[in-house]
Amino acid sequence: MPSAAQAPPTAVHEGHLAVGLGSDTGAFHGGASGTLYGLYGPGVPTGNLVEGMGLRTVSTKAQDGPQHPGADALEVVGPLADSTGGDVYVYLTDIHRGFPYRWPGSTPEEKLGLYKERIAEQVDQILRLPERYRHHIVLVPFNEPEGNMFGTGEWSYDGVGWLDDPAGYFAAWDDVHGFVRGRMPGARIAGPNTSVLYDQVKGFLTHTLAAGTLPDVVTWHELSHPESVRESVARYRAWERELFRGTDREGTRLPVNINEYAFNYHTSVPGQMIQWVSAIEECKVDADIAYWNIAGNLSDSAVQANRGNGQWWLLHCYASMSGHTVRVSPPFPGENYTLRGVATLDEPKRQARLLFGGSAGAARIAFTDVPREVFGNRVHAWVREIEWSGQLGDSAGPRLLTETDLEVGDDGAVAFGFGDGGVLPGLRESSAYEIVLSPAGGARGTQSPPVRWQASYEAEDAAHTGAGYSRNGPEGSPQDVSRFYTSGGHHVGGLRTGSDVVLDFTVDVPEDGTYGLSVFANSLNTCDRVAEQGPTNVFLRVDGAADGEQELYLPLGHKWAVWDHTDTEVRLTEGRHTLTLAARSLDGTRATRGDAVVDRLVLSLPEASAATRVYEGELAWLGGGARPVYDLPRQATASPATGSGAARLAKDQTATFWVHAPADREATVRVDTLGGAGARLSVNGHDVLRLGERTGAVAVSLSGGINKVTLTGGSSTTLVDRVTVTPSRGTLPARTYEARTAGLAGSATLTPLSLATGGTAITGIGGAPGNDSTAAFTVAADRTGLHALRVRYANPEQAEATHYNPDPLARHADITVNGGGARRVAFPHTFHRNNFWELTVAVRLEKGPNTITFRAEELPNFDGAGYASDTFPDVPLRSRHAPLIDSITVAPYAGPANTPAGLPSPTDPLMNTVGTTGFEPATP
Repeated sequence: MPSAAQAPPTAVHEGHLAVGLGSDTGAFHGGASGTLYGLYGPGVPTGNLVEGMGLRTVSTKAQDGPQHPGADALEVVGPLADSTGGDVYVYLTDIHRGFPYRWPGSTPEEKLGLYKERIAEQVDQILRLPERYRHHIVLVPFNEPEGNMFGTGEWSYDGVGWLDDPAGYFAAWDDVHGFVRGRMPGARIAGPNTSVLYDQVKGFLTHTLAAGTLPDVVTWHELSHPESVRESVARYRAWERELFRGTDREGTRLPVNINEYAFNYHTSVPGQMIQWVSAIEECKVDADIAYWNIAGNLSDSAVQANRGNGQWWLLHCYASMSGHTVRVSPPFPGENYTLRGVATLDEPKRQARLLFGGSAGAARIAFTDVPREVFGNRVHAWVREIEWSGQLGDSAGPRLLTETDLEVGDDGAVAFGFGDGGVLPGLRESSAYEIVLSPAGGARGTQSPPVRWQASYEAEDAAHTGAGYSRNGPEGSPQDVSRFYTSGGHHVGGLRTGSDVVLDFTVDVPEDGTYGLSVFANSLNTCDRVAEQGPTNVFLRVDGAADGEQELYLPLGHKWAVWDHTDTEVRLTEGRHTLTLAARSLDGTRATRGDAVVDRLVLSLPEASAATRVYEGELAWLGGGARPVYDLPRQATASPATGSGAARLAKDQTATFWVHAPADREATVRVDTLGGAGARLSVNGHDVLRLGERTGAVAVSLSGGINKVTLTGGSSTTLVDRVTVTPSRGTLPARTYEARTAGLAGSATLTPLSLATGGTAITGIGGAPGNDSTAAFTVAADRTGLHALRVRYANPEQAEATHYNPDPLARHADITVNGGGARRVAFPHTFHRNNFWELTVAVRLEKGPNTITFRAEELPNFDGAGYASDTFPDVPLRSRHAPLIDSITVAPYAGPANTPAGLPSPTDPLMNTVGTTGFEPATP
C-alpha cells in the first residue's frame, strides 16, 4: 500500500492547506446540513437519508399551502424530529400562492387582518401536534419582506418599500409577533428573512429590541458566494454586540439561520459545496441549501427516495464529524472558488477529520501540532475522494485513495501530497476530499483502493458525424452561477429521434480488463420528443464492432443539463480504443427515440475485490457512550483485524454503519469481531442477527441506496472490527409477479408500456376519496416471517410550475397484506410513465399464499375536514393516485448466509419479529 508523501508544514503557499490540530475554534456545530423544501413528506426522502446527512433544519411551506405540492410543515416535522431532532422553519407566507405572494385584501388593515386569520389556523394546528413535535417548530412570519409584502409591487402592503420607510413593516412585525405569542406562548419566531443582509436589518434589530419583539432566530439569505457568509455573519455579530451593550441581552448571541444558500452551479457538486460548508461551520450558524429545483430531494442531495448523490455523501461525512473544530488555513483566504476546508478533533475518540476541496491540480495538505498524547508517534490515515455524481446520479460513497500509517514528524506534522510529484492524484474541482486520522493502533490489515484506474472524456471533445449535432454551453461557472455545473462547461446534443449523429470517444486504457463505463447524460422529461418513450435509447459500440453492441437508455431529468449517469461494462484490451454513442444501431434496424444531451464518459478499472465494501468499526457512528479502541487485546493483534482499531460496545451501546447498495437486492452482511457475543445486528430497523463469537454473517434484502446497519451491544462487551457487505444471490429466493397477474378493480387497468418488464403496467389505481380502484397480487411465501416487497413503479404526475421550480408530485399507495391494516408508502416522481424505479417495503407474510393489495385516494388537509382540490381546484397539490405498477418481487427479508458461526435459524425470533398489521413499525 503506498504511503502519502510527506511535506514540511511551513508557510502556507499556493495549493497548501494547513490544519492546526493544536487549536480549538469551538464545538462542532454541523449547521450547513439544512434544506429549503427538502422534505416532501413521510418517506420522501427516507429517514435513512435524513438521519445519515445529519439534517438540522428544514425551511418549508405552511401546512396545506398552495405554493408548491408537498413539503407541508406539519407533515415533515415528525419525520425530521424522529430522525435527527431537527427543526422545521415554517414559511407562513407560503400559505399563499405566487411569488411575490398574492395576499388578499384591499387595504393594509384588511390584508394584515386576513393574513392573521391564516396564521391563527396554522398556530392552532401546531397546538394539536404531539408536544414532542411542537418544540421543533419555528415560525417565519414574512419571507423576503423587502420584495414581497413590504415592497412596492402589486401585492404590497401599502405600496411603500421597507428599505425606504420601515414604519409599515415594523408595525406589522410587532402585531404578528404579539398575535402569535398570545396564541402560542413560547413560540419561536424567526426573521426578518431578507434576501440579503441589508444594512436596514440593523434598524430592524434596533426597533425589535426596543419593542420587545426581537426574533428568537435571526434569518436572512445568502444567494451569492461562500465568502459572503463570513462577511455577513461578522457584520451581523458586530451589530449585535453594539446594540445589546448595556442591555439585559449584553453578551447574548442569537441563533442565526441563513435559510437559503447556494446556487444551481454549486448544489450537488462536492467541490463547490465544501466551500459553503467551511464558511458556515466557521461561523457556527445554521443554513439551508436553496430550493431551485424539486421538492423532497434534500435540495439536490437525494436521488429517488433512498439514494444519495455526491453532495449527500459530502454532508454525511460532515455529519460524521465530532468534537471541536480546529483552525484551517487556506492558501487564499477571503477568495472564492479556491481551496477550502473544515476540520475537527475529537480527543475522546482520538480522531481528526478534514473535509476539503474547491480547486484542481496539485496540493499539499498538512496537519500541524498533531498531539502525541492523542495519536502517539504514528497515525493511521484514510484518504477518500467524494466525487460529483450528477444532480440526479446515485453515488456509492467516498472512494478510497489510500489507507496507510504515517510517522508524526519531529515538528509535529503529518502531510499529504496530491499531484505534482505527490503519491496521490491531483485534485479535481468537482470533488471534495476527506482525510481521517486516528492512532496507528494494533490492527494490521488495510483496504486497497477499489478503483485501479479512472479517466474522464468530455463529450465536446469527441469526434462527431451526422446532422443535428450541437455543442451546447457554456453552462454554469463562477461567472454564471444560475446555470448547472457541467463537466468541462459544455455538453453535446444530437442523439435524438430521426438523427444519424455518431459520437466517437478515443480512450487509452492501461491493461486488459472489464471496465465500468458511466455515461453522464440527460433528457428533459417534458420535451416533446421524449414524451412517447421516456428514457432516450442510444447505441454503444467498441471499435465500431457490431459484436457486443449495447442499447443504453439514458436518464431523464426535470430540466436540461441536470445530469445523471447510465452505467454499463465494456471489455477492453490494453491500448487505444474508440467508444461510440450512436443514434442508430450498426445494422440499421433500430434507432434512437427521444432527445438526449451528453456531458462526458467515465471509464474505471475496478479491483477484483471492489464488489465487497468494508466499513471499519472505529469509523462507525457510535451511540450510548460507545468509543473506538486502538490498543487491541494481544490475541486480536495477531488476527486479521483491519483499519486502526475497533468499536467497543457494552450493553445497549450502538455502532451504526451507512451502507450503500446499488440496487434493491440481496447481499451478505458479515460482522467481524475481536471478542464478545450477543450483540444484535439490525438492517433498516429490523433485527436480523444475533452475533456469536468472532464472526457472524447473514443474507439481507437491502434497499437500493442507503441502508442503516446497526450493531447493539449485548450482555458481553463486543469489539467490532468491521462490517463487510458483498452482493450475493439465491440465498433469499425471490419471486416476481408481473402486472398482468394482479386482480384489478374499479378504474385500475393494464396499459402497454415498452420499458415495463412484462410489457404492461397497472394504471388508474386511486381517485376521489372512497374510490374502489385496487390492484391485488397473490404471492407465495415459503415460511412465515418478514419479507422484502420490491415494487417496480413509475410516477409521471407533475403540476404546472409557478416559476422556476418544476412541481412533480409524489404519489402514495395504501398497501395491505391479507386484509390487515394499511401501510401508506410514498413514491417519488420518476419523470415519466415509462421510467421505472424500485422501492422496497418490509412486510410480514404467512407461509403459503398471501394477498397484497394496493389502493389510493386523495388525502385530506391536516384538519381532516377538507381537501386541497376543493380549495385549489386548478392547482394539483396532493395526488389522488397510486404509482403505475410494473411488477412486484417478494423475497425473505433475511436468512442464514454460508457462514456457520452465530447464524439464526429460520425460526429465530429476531428474524420474524413483526407488528400485527403485517408491517414492521421501524422503517427507513
